[in-house]
Amino acid sequence: MGQGRRDGFREFAAGRSGHLYRSACLLASGDTHLAEDLVQETLGRMYLRWGRISRIDNPAAYAQTVLVRAFLTHQRRRSAGERPVGEFPDPGAPAAAGGADPELRLTLLQALGRLSPKDRAVLVLRYWEDRSVEETADAMNSSSAAVRTRTSRALARLREQLGGSLAAFADL
Repeated sequence: MGQGRRDGFREFAAGRSGHLYRSACLLASGDTHLAEDLVQETLGRMYLRWGRISRIDNPAAYAQTVLVRAFLTHQRRRSAGERPVGEFPDPGAPAAAGGADPELRLTLLQALGRLSPKDRAVLVLRYWEDRSVEETADAMNSSSAAVRTRTSRALARLREQLGGSLAAFADL
């Protein structure tokens, strides 16, 4: 890879790594160590293909797709007996936009953590990344109908888990 391409990749990685990390934290239910691993794997894959990727229209969207696929692959590889530990995110982790209530953030992260990896991925892509159904389907190697169904069911599961507890955090 030539110096110009390396510099282009460094610039891309520096500009997108924070956003990728925040998305990875949501996918990993607050597991910051897994989030860092996912971002590193994503950027590694991007670097290997940077000559071709830099010619596409939206490398940032492609990076998000690589991140989601890396997360789903990681979830499939985990042993059946392995379970995440109920740890809170590191205090040094980037704060949520708008200074959201930390208790609310932890409640939502815990609820996301109880969803299946694919449910978590579809909610992060649709509502955190603000992707369309079609873009989400492409990122997850799925059909648009499957994404709509999974989104609806994942939201219903999230509502069941949160019950009335979410209303306690809302300013009415």
